Formats: sequence, C-alpha cells, structure tokens
Amino acid sequence: MKKSDLKIVFLGTPEFAVCSLDKICNAGFNVVAVVTMPDKPAGRGHHMYQSPVKEYALAHNLPVLQPVNLKDESFVEELRSYSADIFVVIAFRMLPRVVWEMPPLGTFNLHASLLPDYRGAAPINWAVINGEKRTGVTTFFLKHEIDTGDIIAQQAIDIADDENVGSVHDRLMELGASLTLDTLNQIVAGTLKTVPQDTLIKDGSEPKAAPKIFKETCKIDFNKPARQVYNLIRGLSPYPAAYLEITDESNPAPRQMKVYEAEIVEPRGELSPGAIEVCRDSIVIDAADGRISLKEIQIQGKKRMAVADFLRGAKLVEPKLV
Repeated sequence: MKKSDLKIVFLGTPEFAVCSLDKICNAGFNVVAVVTMPDKPAGRGHHMYQSPVKEYALAHNLPVLQPVNLKDESFVEELRSYSADIFVVIAFRMLPRVVWEMPPLGTFNLHASLLPDYRGAAPINWAVINGEKRTGVTTFFLKHEIDTGDIIAQQAIDIADDENVGSVHDRLMELGASLTLDTLNQIVAGTLKTVPQDTLIKDGSEPKAAPKIFKETCKIDFNKPARQVYNLIRGLSPYPAAYLEITDESNPAPRQMKVYEAEIVEPRGELSPGAIEVCRDSIVIDAADGRISLKEIQIQGKKRMAVADFLRGAKLVEPKLV
C-alpha cells in the first residue's frame, strides 16, 4: 500500500493535535477529512473561536466536520461517505462505537502517557503532579473502555525536577507527532504489532489515573509536604495554574493568587503550615516539612509577574491564607 492510498480521517481539537496533523500531511498521507469541535464564543467580545485543528484544516483545504452530537445520523452518514481506511484521534472527545468501529483498519489514538498508567483526561498534568521522573506517548487502538485498547507503540522521555507541565506538553507534542507518523508507516508497511494493556499490568496493581482537573484540584494545601506542593504548582503551570486564597489587613476581602513558579527552601525554626513570611522581594509559605518560596504569581485582577515586581507595587500587611 502507498501512503497516498491510505485514506485517513483525523479527529482532534487543540494545538497538541495540530502538530501530528501537520506531520501526517507533510509526509504525503491522504487526509480526506478532519473532525473537530464546533466553533464557540470566546473572550469579552464573544467572537466565535475556531479550534487550532480547524484553522489548520481550512488553511490546507481539508474538509472539516464539526458535529455537536457524534451519534447524529447525518454526521455518521457524512463520515461514512469519505470511505476512510483508518481514523486517527488525538485530544478529542470520547467516540461512540458507531464511529470508532467504522473504518476497516480501525481507529487509533495518541495518548500522552505510557499506558496503562495515566488513563484519563489530564495525563501530562498528573504525571508532573505525582512527581514522575518519566513519561511518554502511546498509540493504541480504541475499544469501548476509555484508554484501554491494545498498544501499538510507545516512546518515553525524562521529566526534569524543575520542569513544568507546559514544557513537558510541548516535548510530548513533538514526540507524539513522530510516533503517530511511525504508527501510520507501520500500517502502510504491514508490520504493525500490538500488545494488550492487560499484559503490562502487574497482578493486583491498579494503573495510575489521570482524571479531569477541577478547580478544587488546583487549590494548594500547605498541610502537605513541600515536595507535593511544589509538584502541584509545576504540574498545573502555566494552565490552569495552582492557586491559594489570601487576605491581609490592607485588603480584607479574600483574593485569589495563582502560582506559576516556586521553589523549595530550607525551613528556619519550627514550621507552621500555611504561615506566610513576606520580605522585601519574596513571599515564603510554610508547608508540612519545608517552605515554599513563590517566584511568579498572578493576584486576582492583576497581570502575571515575578513576586519581586509584585511586592514593589503592593504591600501585604499580616497576610493570611483563607
């Protein structure tokens, strides 16, 4: 089979998916259609927002489908009309069986973890939050239970101790694009082999989970060890960002402070988790077994800035956590 003979429907939404779509197109594969989320209003002006995948598809004259309901009969029939051989899914919604079973060669997904660990919506975040030293990307064939299908290929990277999720995301985006292309090349060459995920799970163990990130996930608990606090901050930076709520005598109403960068510093004397020390150019907060120095923050209603810059224009009088 030639690359140009393999008809592909690509399903994805964010920039993470665009990198793979671009590599597939530039390699000479035949992308017959793209499926992405419907446009939605965004920003103060409520201008209609197009997904990065749609923007790429339009710029490269690829047909775009934007179903509201993936089970809608008109969408399913339109999708079927492209007679695709395979579907490639990257950072998209959960697909119904009628969709992922459609192509004769199946539907494969690129997932940003080393499956079977970190199945779920936020694998990159949770790998960093949990202090993992290693993560990666996996291609696998879809089946009914989410992120459980047979593995096609994997590639791993190391996570540096001071790396945040934004950096890991960008490296996995590039690595994932290469792995997606390699998976398609295996399909064309007829050399593809798969491994059931169950064979990689040790008896009695449960794979680590990667559930969706909610606001309550992002609030910092300084009763936890300093390393856990530090990992939460870098595992949510730059988005959606860990935060604390603070009040002080000059601003009695609680304000949210997002934390984008921090470091662990040695304790001085007895620790009182949540206690805040403000110096000329630093904000240091006690955790359970160490102290966290905030380096880059965004106070509610202000722009993101270094702590030293924030303190030059603001005074925190007897600050307390809420």
